[in-house]
Amino acid sequence: MIPVLRAVHFDVRPGEVHALMGENGAGKSTLVRIMTGAHAPDPGGSIFLNGRPVVFATPQAAQDAAIASIYQELSLVENLTVAENMYLGREITRFGHHRRKEMERNAFLVLAELGAPFLPRDLVSSLTLAEKQLVEIARVMLTGARVVIMDEPTTSLSTREAEKLFAIVRRLRDRGVGVVYISHRMEEVFALADRVTVMRDGRHVGTLEKPDIEPGRIIRMMIGRELSAFHDRRPDRTSGRTMLEVEALMGPGLKAPCSFTLRHNEILGIAGLVGAGRTELARVISGISKRRSGRIRIEGADIEIHTPRDAMKAGIVYLTEDRRGLGLFLNRSVRENINMLVMEQDAFLGIQRNFTKAERRSQQAIRAFSIRLPEDGIDVGLLSGGNQQKVLLARLLQMNPKIVILDEPTRGIDVGAKASIYSIVEGLATEGVGVIVISSDLPEIIGIADRVLVIREGVIAGEVGTTLGNVISEESIMKLATQTSLTGGQKRTQDYV
Repeated sequence: MIPVLRAVHFDVRPGEVHALMGENGAGKSTLVRIMTGAHAPDPGGSIFLNGRPVVFATPQAAQDAAIASIYQELSLVENLTVAENMYLGREITRFGHHRRKEMERNAFLVLAELGAPFLPRDLVSSLTLAEKQLVEIARVMLTGARVVIMDEPTTSLSTREAEKLFAIVRRLRDRGVGVVYISHRMEEVFALADRVTVMRDGRHVGTLEKPDIEPGRIIRMMIGRELSAFHDRRPDRTSGRTMLEVEALMGPGLKAPCSFTLRHNEILGIAGLVGAGRTELARVISGISKRRSGRIRIEGADIEIHTPRDAMKAGIVYLTEDRRGLGLFLNRSVRENINMLVMEQDAFLGIQRNFTKAERRSQQAIRAFSIRLPEDGIDVGLLSGGNQQKVLLARLLQMNPKIVILDEPTRGIDVGAKASIYSIVEGLATEGVGVIVISSDLPEIIGIADRVLVIREGVIAGEVGTTLGNVISEESIMKLATQTSLTGGQKRTQDYV
């Protein structure tokens, strides 16, 4: 067995927010699993609680010791009420019957403290993602946890929702709770953390006190080298021949006909508010959602796209924003995932597969994309987020596409993996591929895109780019993303993510 952690030391004090940072695969998740009783430490490793050695044989043992965790993947039961989820497994009973009113009353008090806009009797299935996360936090508060571990809690939240979460984290800290906060977002760490511990390759690199928390220093500790820039501005590449033409396209989530072009060698960014229609546009182009009207041309030829298979045959591939739910087969090997779209090419007479060819293709992709793993037979679900994203990209690129659409390609991955993804995207454009990048990260869009389309309320509100005389900037993007709607009314106050 390959050791994941090597002599790691980590502590959390009462009434502090201690951020835990590191590249994907650094060992953060394994450390958390040990702290929460999911894994046992190797001989020689110890856990101390209030100065006394403890052993957590199960996650329930850790919970009984007032250690709670909130993960990226929510663990709620959709068809139960909020109160039922908060008390799941710990129901208050009398003579074998649940005391529902008492549980709902207690749940109401906790929800009121959090400022939740829903009630204990509401079904979890009726809540937004941000509200569901509040339920997870409320459940933890109900247990009276003294240590709370939060793993990437803002991944799917808007800026406004994240600010509300930060207020809750500070409230927990002020109540004397020790909060372990895992995040790849530097701005969150600077806003919340009293200390930062950095891990790399399963080792403890160092711990910084608040006065020493500085971006460059953290990045150097995380990746072991200087990272001068995530994105180097490239020469203007918006004058090449047209690769993709979208004309008057309509489909689910689009409120007006959408038209734009994509050129050879170009990286086209798509920005906008949450729910503005960015992903919806990509899904129509890639055949996932039904096109109601409009035309799609590739290199001047009209293309009929009714399914994702049609799109792939035409040379269009789409990387979903939900790699775990919609992209990867988590319980299949890395090799199987990489070869998933090209298995037919390896089949002799459509019957017998050439497994040697599949293994060779997998090994080539692992080297080309710098995927870190012990061997390609490992289940892809066991890899870090950054390595999972590389596997998904590698699978799509086996199709040798002309057009690549990337939806939130760096969501939930660390700075080192982001730099690697940016390098891959740049390489694709250099090779003549047309690339569309949809991102909620404004600095990312500004840094990587040659032009940027801004979508607002299901409509392409405008375009920014050097050839248009308007520089790509946060101000120019946000002006288009938040101005008065095309049908009139008040200026939108929805946050950008």
